[in-house]
Amino acid sequence: MALPPSFKQAHKEDLEAIVQILVKIANRPAQQIKPHLDTMLEQLLEPEERPFYETATPQEWVSAFREWVESHRGLNLPPLSDEAISRESIYGERG
Repeated sequence: MALPPSFKQAHKEDLEAIVQILVKIANRPAQQIKPHLDTMLEQLLEPEERPFYETATPQEWVSAFREWVESHRGLNLPPLSDEAISRESIYGERG
């Protein structure tokens, strides 16, 4: 996402002041500073994507879970035996 020209125009003086301060601090020419400043501003102005768990509907949760289950079906793993999942084998002497 590039900074819109309207943003650059609306904040032209502020952006130039920031560039001049960074030129002094970094001891580099403005041509080297501007691309980094643009990239940083793009990241700051870009709306953050909210995580799935905050935005998903119950149906989306169900769908995602089913997709996850299906993604494991092709692994061709042997099933666990009854002995492997017995209470005794899981808890041992703590039973």
